[in-house]
Amino acid sequence: MRVAIGLGALLILVPAAGAATLTVGPGKTYSAPCAAFGDAQPGDTVEIDASGDYAGDVCAFDVDDLTIRGVGGGRAKVDATGVTIPNGKAIWVISGDHNTVENIEFMGAEVADANGAGIRGQAPNLTIRNCYFHDNQDGILTGEDADGGEIRIEGSEFGHNGAGDGQSHNMYIGATGLFVLMNSYSHDPVGGHEVKTRARENHILYNRLMDEATGEGSYQIDLAQSGTSYIIGNLIEKGPASQNHSQLIRDECQGGCSPDHDLYVVNNTFVNDEAHANASTYVYLVLTGASALPSPPPAVIRNNLFVGGGTVTNQTTALADHNFEGDPLLADQAGYDYHLLAGSPAIDQGIAPGSSTEGFDLTAVAEYVHPAASEPRSIAGSGIDLGAYEFGNDPNAGSSSSSGSTGGSASGSTGSGSTGGSSGGSTSGASSGSTGSGSASGSSGTSSGGAAETSGCGCDTSGGPLGASFVLLLTGLAFGARRRRAG
Repeated sequence: MRVAIGLGALLILVPAAGAATLTVGPGKTYSAPCAAFGDAQPGDTVEIDASGDYAGDVCAFDVDDLTIRGVGGGRAKVDATGVTIPNGKAIWVISGDHNTVENIEFMGAEVADANGAGIRGQAPNLTIRNCYFHDNQDGILTGEDADGGEIRIEGSEFGHNGAGDGQSHNMYIGATGLFVLMNSYSHDPVGGHEVKTRARENHILYNRLMDEATGEGSYQIDLAQSGTSYIIGNLIEKGPASQNHSQLIRDECQGGCSPDHDLYVVNNTFVNDEAHANASTYVYLVLTGASALPSPPPAVIRNNLFVGGGTVTNQTTALADHNFEGDPLLADQAGYDYHLLAGSPAIDQGIAPGSSTEGFDLTAVAEYVHPAASEPRSIAGSGIDLGAYEFGNDPNAGSSSSSGSTGGSASGSTGSGSTGGSSGGSTSGASSGSTGSGSASGSSGTSSGGAAETSGCGCDTSGGPLGASFVLLLTGLAFGARRRRAG
């Protein structure tokens, strides 16, 4: 078990006295991770030496408050290629509450129903940090949690996952209370989506979500049961091999619906490289049919770049202002470097984005750094720049605040709407180091089974992602101690 210590709005979980560290690897106490899981007790830590060979070590375990991490340089790798998975679900099926998995590589999961995942999460409150999921039928697949727990993915990479059926995704998050995706890289899905989530609240912040040259993705983000969703500071690209040219973000009620439907899309860079780009809608809300949203409020779509053709949104009431459509002078669009060049029409053209109706500050306080990291974002001119990057940003500035000065209106903006208040906010701290710990609030109840579809996630082998601890701290202060709304 763990003891919760409250420090203002920040919740820290400290292992209870007597928690053990179980070591895995050559010359260690256990030769393979699953043997250690079998002996682990609540509150223990399992350290897995990255130099070991753990091919085919698949299992299911049910231990609360377990921390699992790769150590010794690099990620510990579990390769299930060609292995019959006895549990029929995943390399690791995790049924314990409040588990954390760090620095592990998962690959090769395949089962008969095409839902073979790197991790199948069957309990609430799971954190994935600095992990690498690739070449599975699904990356991560989590079940439903009626009590409203949290799934957090930080500084991780997902790619080349999917069964090719359009029903398996890089990541698929079931109907939990809160889903946080930060500083991560999801790319090249084999059909399906970069991100699919049924959570009642979604924080998708400072990620790179792309099909790239060969990815056969469908939607880049599917908010399958809607919810309150914050999509801030991301790089979002639909590639030439996409299986679906119609939408990049889809907000719907597919087989169920969250009670709230607030959508905030702020300071993202969207690039549409698909051949039928002009037929696409960047932010699509399902307003008719079986999966229609019931009377959704106007989406806030502000300070974004839309590159490559298409319609910003199909919702005529959306508060879509201070966006730019056209050529914003990106550093290297073909090479996926979406920093702004000098003279870009996006420079200084944004406004203070305000706060959500729930009081969440919509200001972008970080920028994605490839691969799977971020650094602080500070305003370098008379106003915030449009898109996910600030021209001339100094990550060592220590703090930033948005004064609301716009420096002019961006051409190509769609619609209008008020900012809804001052953006305020500041960033501090360095971007290097570990991602830090996520919030652990939420129910400790368990849920069984998985979501109906599959989710895949994979990663490139080039470098290990590091999350920005300052961003996680700010995010924890913003919502870590807040109780989630009941479903």
